[in-house]
This record gives sequence, C-alpha cells and structure tokens, in this order.
Amino acid sequence: MKLIDFDYHLPEQLIAQEPLEKRDQSRLMVVHRDNRPLEHKVFRDLVEYLRPGDVLVMNESKVLPARIYGTKTSTGAKIEVLLLRQIAERRWEALVKPGKKARVGDMLDFGEGSMTGSILDHTEAGGRIIEFSHREPFLQVLERLGTMPLPPYIKKPLADRQRYQTVYARQEGSAAAPTAGLHFTHELLDEIRSMGVKTVTVLLHVGLGTFRPVQTEDIEQHVMHSEYYEIAPQAAEEINKAKEQGGRVIAVGTTSVRTLETAGNAKGLVLPGSGMTDIFIYPGYKFKIIDGLITNFHLPKSTLLMLVSALAGREKILAAYRTAVQEKYRFFSFGDAMLII
Repeated sequence: MKLIDFDYHLPEQLIAQEPLEKRDQSRLMVVHRDNRPLEHKVFRDLVEYLRPGDVLVMNESKVLPARIYGTKTSTGAKIEVLLLRQIAERRWEALVKPGKKARVGDMLDFGEGSMTGSILDHTEAGGRIIEFSHREPFLQVLERLGTMPLPPYIKKPLADRQRYQTVYARQEGSAAAPTAGLHFTHELLDEIRSMGVKTVTVLLHVGLGTFRPVQTEDIEQHVMHSEYYEIAPQAAEEINKAKEQGGRVIAVGTTSVRTLETAGNAKGLVLPGSGMTDIFIYPGYKFKIIDGLITNFHLPKSTLLMLVSALAGREKILAAYRTAVQEKYRFFSFGDAMLII
C-alpha cells in the first residue's frame, strides 16, 4: 500500500482550534463495520451503542507540560525542547528546535538557572538525549516552566491546561494527549458504568511513535518509534473475563488499541505486563482483542488513519471522512469523535 492511498482533502477551517465548552457535546459519527449506514450523533449518545458486559478500555496516561523553552549557555540562542520519554532518572529523549544548533556537548539553560540540560547524544529518530540538572523535583519545575505540547496545527493558546487532559488521566508521561478520551466526563462514565459496562484503564505514554509522520511512500517500510505501555493484572483479568462472557472490548483511542494488541496473544487473551511497543497497525492486520473503537478524526497520511482503516476498511473510512468534511465535523485533537462498532 502506498502513502497516497491514505490521503484526503481537509479544508483548514475544519481543524478545531479549541475544545468545546462541554466535553460530551462533541459530535459523534457512528461507523458500522457491517453494511449499515453512517449515523450522526452527539458524544453523549455513546450509551445507545454500549450494552451490559462490554468493557471500555481507556489510556490513563497524563500529558506533561512537555514543551520547554530555554537558551544555549554558550551563545544565548533560543532553544525549544519537546520531551518525548524518560529513559533514566534525569535523562530524557527529546526533540529540539532548531536542531542544527543543538549539538552534543551543548549546555542549555531553562528558567534563568532553575534547570540546566546537557545534550549527551543524538537519536536515530533525529532527537537528542538530554540530561537535566535541577534543585526542585523535576515535575515541579515543569509545572512552572513548561507549556502543554499542543500540536502545531493548533494556533490558539489553550486557556485551561486541564482541557488537554482526560478526566481520568493519572500517570504523567505523555508528550501528547490520548485525545479520544477528551470527550468523556465523570458523569458520562458513571452513567456507562451504571449500565453494566466495565471501564478499565491501561497505560501508554504517547511519544513520537503516535504522531511521527510517515516518510516512506511504501507504508510497510515505515518504522514506528517505541512507546512505553503497561497493563496491570487486574485490567487484563477484567478484559479477558468480558471476552469470555461474550462482551465486546471497545478501545478508547488508538493508543489503547496499540496497547491491547501488543499485549494480546494468539488465543485472543490480554497478558499483563509492561514494556516498549512499536506495533504498527495498517490494513491487513488481524485484530486479536478489540471489537470496537472510539477515536477522533486523524491527519491525512498518518499511522492513526491507517489503524482505523485496518479496523473498518480503507474505503469505508475514507468515505466517512469525505462525509465528515461535507457535514463540517471538527477535526483532530480538539475535534469531534467517531465510533467504529
């Protein structure tokens, strides 16, 4: 398959620049995996498509204020650092802009001396390994100096940091939000649980693998960047029990899909554990665990668009995206949602 097979036309004005006032009032396009037509709903209507015994699987990773601005101590040149993942106590993999000015051995200063960084190495993906030095706890420094790592297509400043976090985010470590979960409220989750639907959390810290553009014309040549995931024994048990009893596993977001499919075995069971995953899901992939997916509308030619195409079929997904453009759905991180069932 070629990269061009996953392209579509998107008018720029449909890229959502800010979240809606109420999380669960986003629109919801329902894409049936059989031959039923598309449906146009509101996100709160999700309850109409769930049934007792189903399990919703959500990624509880929390977004770090991972974009920090500093200077090179030798020249005073301005540097932007996007933290991707922690690899040791004080060491992080990061993207640095402008990259040409970030050489091994360079010292960086953040917050007028409240934190410094030393560039130790380059990464294969074009990033840097940086070792930080700070007096206060690192997360405390980030809270003060860092900004939320909004994608480059969002030009409007974010008024409330919490709107780029899910209401169930718990463990800090992501460089971008698992955005499908942004539509949920505590009240909606309570309503879903009261129906007899289980909610289970897993963890995948969103890094470069999720949003790195595909550079190869033949998509099968694309190599995903590794991201850390974790599935607790109790979560695996709940998911496996639901499957055994005929319930459906519905993933909230592509990161939950990748976590579950990484941990799934040939018998269709989820194995607990943690590690790094570079799973790349595109059409032709045979799903082991999930039966449905809640997701946002994704960028043209992205690995995320390829993943949803693997679940529902490329032509069906591209037709749904054409309809979404015609119906003026809101796209990307702060945009509307799709349910594939």
